[in-house]
Amino acid sequence: MPADPYQTLGVARDASPEQIRAAFRTLAKKHHPDLNPGDKAAEEKFKSIGAAHDLLSDPERRARFDRGEIDAAGQERAERYSYRHHADAAAGARYRPGMPPEEDPAFADIFADLFRRGGGAASGRGPMRGQDQHYRLEVSFAEAALGAQKRLTLPDGRTLDVAIPPGLEDGQLLRLRGQGGAGWNGAPAGDALIEVHVAPHPFFQREGRDLRLDLPVTAADAILGAKIPVPTLTGSVTLTIPRHSNHGRVLRLRGKGLPAEGGQPAGDLYARLVLVTGKPDAELEAALRAWSERHRDDPLPQPGSLS
Repeated sequence: MPADPYQTLGVARDASPEQIRAAFRTLAKKHHPDLNPGDKAAEEKFKSIGAAHDLLSDPERRARFDRGEIDAAGQERAERYSYRHHADAAAGARYRPGMPPEEDPAFADIFADLFRRGGGAASGRGPMRGQDQHYRLEVSFAEAALGAQKRLTLPDGRTLDVAIPPGLEDGQLLRLRGQGGAGWNGAPAGDALIEVHVAPHPFFQREGRDLRLDLPVTAADAILGAKIPVPTLTGSVTLTIPRHSNHGRVLRLRGKGLPAEGGQPAGDLYARLVLVTGKPDAELEAALRAWSERHRDDPLPQPGSLS
């Protein structure tokens, strides 16, 4: 069972959306697998951080969790039914919101045997297909992009193995035929409908099959050019930074987005250069001060002329 999402992110239960987002970004960067290669504990922590953020960043789901209607995994909490649960209900009332009493599994458990023995109305009832059942599954950004096998634990303790197709998008619905409610009088079972939600990534943003990334570079990298490692979904690659590159320049790595699938070509990775000054350096400051004095009258490039 996943831990309390508030505890996972280290925020108070009345934390604002901005506080939740900031806590997620801090923890996700600390425990990201790319920064902790081979560390299984960090990988599991990263997954739990993503799942906690996904739940708490959705106002409706957060409210339902706070009311105890869903658990930390986002699944409906199983209700416990008893004879008194039904006896206390008003005559003719529905036993569960949106479900007629004759379709309530608890009702069937209590009275089906009586109908079978007494030859009541249920004995003449024809076959009925089982109900479809709805579930929610959280996956990581990489699992959605590359595909994965996930195991979903249901409120009643059963498990379902779910195949995540490569390139799956947030909110996509997967159907597992015959894995829903049991059928009546030999009819087939219903289906399990699984709404898949993708945890955000601390570095990548997805646009179709392409990925975008803000890549920090130093002044020396931008001015002199450099070869620096860049993370991708399948490991780091080396990117060449051209000389005299400006802040905001976008470089493309072909085929390093989502992999080719179903006749669609592989996507690209676009790295946007973000200039960072780094740690204070007295020698660098002195050199820049002398340089700026010699070039005080140099005109700045006009908009549109930047590389």
